[in-house]
Amino acid sequence: MSVSQQQEDPGVALDTGTDELLCRVADGVALVTLNKPHKKNALGDELTPALRALLPVLEQDARVGCILLTGAGDAFCAGGDVSEMGQGNPSANPSAESPAPTSVEQRVATLTEKQMQLTHRLYHLKKITIAALPGAAAGAGLSIALACDLRVGSERAFITTAFRNIGLSGDYGASWFLSRLVGLGRAKALFYRADRLDAATCEAWGIFNAVFSEATFRADSLAYAKDIAQGPRQALTLMKANLQAGSEQDLSSSLALEAKHLIACSGTAESKEAIRAFMEKRPPNFGV
Repeated sequence: MSVSQQQEDPGVALDTGTDELLCRVADGVALVTLNKPHKKNALGDELTPALRALLPVLEQDARVGCILLTGAGDAFCAGGDVSEMGQGNPSANPSAESPAPTSVEQRVATLTEKQMQLTHRLYHLKKITIAALPGAAAGAGLSIALACDLRVGSERAFITTAFRNIGLSGDYGASWFLSRLVGLGRAKALFYRADRLDAATCEAWGIFNAVFSEATFRADSLAYAKDIAQGPRQALTLMKANLQAGSEQDLSSSLALEAKHLIACSGTAESKEAIRAFMEKRPPNFGV
C-alpha cells in the first residue's frame, strides 16, 4: 500500500503565533512549514522569531521523535526578504524582528545571538531534524537546511549560497556547514560563484540524502521522517551526539563518548524490545 493510500493521522496543530509558520504533530513527526509562498518563504519579522521560539518547544515535546522542516509552495526558503534590506542593517533581515542596534559592536552581537538561537540551536537539537526542499534553498534559507541532520529534495529542488548576489559574505553558519559536507574547495566555489546546484548533484555530493519525485515529494518526505520517528528515540539522540561530537574531537574522546552512551542505552526498554524483536524475527515496536 502506498503512502498516499494509507489513512493519515490528522495530528495536532501547534500554535506558532503566526500564519507564516505552521506546525502539526502526527505519528511522531512535527511537520513544520515555512508559510510565505508568495515570497518563496523568505525570512522576516514574523516567520523567523516564530521559528526560533518553536524549536525548544518541539525539543521538549514527548510526542515528537523527528522534525520535518519544509516550505509551502514551490520553494523551501529564499533566505532573507530582500525587500526588507537596505535599512541600516541588511544582515539582520533574516531576523529583523527587533529594533536595529546602533553601533557596529551591537550589530555584531545581536546578529550572533540571533544565529545562535536559530541554526546553532537547530544543529544541536536533541530531536532528529530533516529539511525537505520542494524547490529552492538560498542564502540563510540554505543555512537552515544545512543545519538539519538530513536533507531530502524534490527533483526540481536546488540550492545556491546567493550571498554574492546581494553583496553580502554569508551568515547563519552556511560556510561552516557547507565546507564540512562538500569540502572546502567545493564550498568556496559555491560561495564565490553562487551557482545553482541541482537535486541530482546535491545527492551526488552528499548534500541531499534522498531525492523524490516532484509528484509524490511531500508524501515521500513525510514517510522518510516517520520511519525515523518510529525508531528508538533515546538511541537516536545519542547517535546524533556521537556523530556531531566526532567531527570536532579526537578518536580517544569519541571512544569514551560512545562507551558512555552505549552503556546508557543498554538495558533500556528500547534496547530490550529491539533485541526481543531481532530474536523473534519481527519489526520492533517502540511504542511511539
